[in-house]
Amino acid sequence: MSKISILCVDDHAVVREGLVLKLEQQPDMTVVATASTGEQAIGRYKEHRPDVTLMDLQLPGISGLEAIRSIRSSDPAARIIVLTMYDGEEDIHRALQAGAATYVLKEALADDLVKVIRAVYSGHRPIMAEVATRLASREIHPSLTAREVEVLELVAEGRRNKEIADRLGIAEDTVQVHVRHILSKLDVQDRTAAVTVALRRGIIHIH
Repeated sequence: MSKISILCVDDHAVVREGLVLKLEQQPDMTVVATASTGEQAIGRYKEHRPDVTLMDLQLPGISGLEAIRSIRSSDPAARIIVLTMYDGEEDIHRALQAGAATYVLKEALADDLVKVIRAVYSGHRPIMAEVATRLASREIHPSLTAREVEVLELVAEGRRNKEIADRLGIAEDTVQVHVRHILSKLDVQDRTAAVTVALRRGIIHIH
């Protein structure tokens, strides 16, 4: 019986080594390559064409999300499992929208990850309970537009409305409107609270 070939992508060597050790212990799995950056992930995928790819989201250079999009655009049949510490509902939504088969938090038990790999290899898209709960919570919140996310990212950098307007090439009054909409959609009273909620939900990240 041929083994499930796996590509492990994570920027931490200890995590990669732990994954390789666990997966190589499985009688039906073999790790054919590892990668520590998004660029490497894309290259190693093209080289090895693994059955399943484990992809972290937080990578240097090209993000895991961008790597998923790139791999899936060249191979729509690619089976990619996101394995990450990011637990915000927006992170999960974006990853699944990009084409990930499923989303697993690093806090999950190793045996659960092994089961998910087998399920995804078999063509299924299992969603673990804690991930499903976070996705469900997203449905009750109004979504921010792409421009509102851009504004919020600049707010998180500590920039004032005039600076944001200059950066985005829009009027300062328009920035004020965006900020009002952001506060309303996130159900908060001020900019600091908006950033706190957005970070928790995975709408934005501070690197």
